[in-house]
Amino acid sequence: MDDDKPILEQATDVMSSAATATTEAVKTVAKKVRKAAKKVARKVTKKKTAKKSKKAGKKASKKAVKKTKKAAKKAPKKRKKARKAKR
Repeated sequence: MDDDKPILEQATDVMSSAATATTEAVKTVAKKVRKAAKKVARKVTKKKTAKKSKKAGKKASKKAVKKTKKAAKKAPKKRKKARKAKR
């Protein structure tokens, strides 16, 4: 500290420099937090979409299996009807 300046002026200088340092620190921390939050959000949304796509795939495969089973059940009936129609 300067001995030439009065103590009050020295104290205000110290306080103002501390205030600017803290505001800069807060700004940098806020930027880092935003970046981290964005990364987390991306990961979470990727996982959610992956789960949704898995569920959708499972549902689609179940539907396909049901349709093939129904078609397999109906096939013999269609054959019988076709035979009867020929007679």
